[in-house]
Amino acid sequence: MNNVTHVAVVGAGAFGRNHARVYCELSQQDPSIQLAAVVDSDLARAESIAHQYQARAYSALDQLLAAQKVQAASVTVPTIHHLPIASQLMESGVDVLVEKPLAASLAEADKLVALAQRTGRIGQVGHLERFNPAVRATLPLITQPMFFEVHRLSVFTPRSLDVDVVLDLMIHDLDIVLAFVNSPVKEIRAVGLPILSGKVDIANVRMEFDSGCVANFTASRVSTERVRKLRFFQPGQYISIDYGRQDVLVFSVGNAGNLAATPSVNPQISMGKPAIVAEEPLHAELKSFLDCVRQRSAPVVSLEQGRRALAVALEIVTAIATHSRRFQLERLGRS
Repeated sequence: MNNVTHVAVVGAGAFGRNHARVYCELSQQDPSIQLAAVVDSDLARAESIAHQYQARAYSALDQLLAAQKVQAASVTVPTIHHLPIASQLMESGVDVLVEKPLAASLAEADKLVALAQRTGRIGQVGHLERFNPAVRATLPLITQPMFFEVHRLSVFTPRSLDVDVVLDLMIHDLDIVLAFVNSPVKEIRAVGLPILSGKVDIANVRMEFDSGCVANFTASRVSTERVRKLRFFQPGQYISIDYGRQDVLVFSVGNAGNLAATPSVNPQISMGKPAIVAEEPLHAELKSFLDCVRQRSAPVVSLEQGRRALAVALEIVTAIATHSRRFQLERLGRS
């Protein structure tokens, strides 16, 4: 029996190139993993990546499926193509990792969820921050989060301008907070503005959950600096996550928490840092995906969870549009 897991990357843009690189790195660590193919409508772009990583290049998914047998694939095409590409792969018996956001609409997301259930395929969504070592180290510390302050700021690039900043950047943090709180969303208030593109480039959101937790999110892709931080309070503790530095600080009052801690400026508050094993999140994500493919186990971020994050993100987009119409906000930086 051939125990080699053959993997394809469908979509040879920036995301696809990174997926191909990491699959190649994983194959160097484990020869039973093989990057078999790269698919892109721009054949020259696919060939460039495929040549670099000793894979085969195709200009269409039909060509790959007719020529080679693959067990798993990363879907790194633009969001509007997620449904047809992921559907064709799953119908052909291929397990899929679909980059975030899962789909362009909830109706499309529901079709993917139903198809995975019908075909028995593994479906994972590329919410990369779930695999950030700082996030993983924080999960065991969660008790009853009651207030979040989240900032994700990036400098402007021409990448991903087909979607609002909510679906481009903020959705990472929405997924993390939804996982941490594990409570239905009760109310959303949001404001956002287009600045340098035709879509919303900066947004601020206030979200309240049934549990009583409140979360404030700010996302911008027109910042002069790069910031990726999440902070939250729970009874007796304040926890600060820096995604970029893969760092967690835990401030505890009295006996809250059980980390080895040192006193801070306030003698009643101790500061601790959970042990963190540094790892590239994409490396951890793709390794976890392939483990699920081989073991037929549930992924860390299921299609249902990707659908949940998408639903909240789309509700925010609607809230921003409603706010803009109400106050007749016009696009800045445009005549």
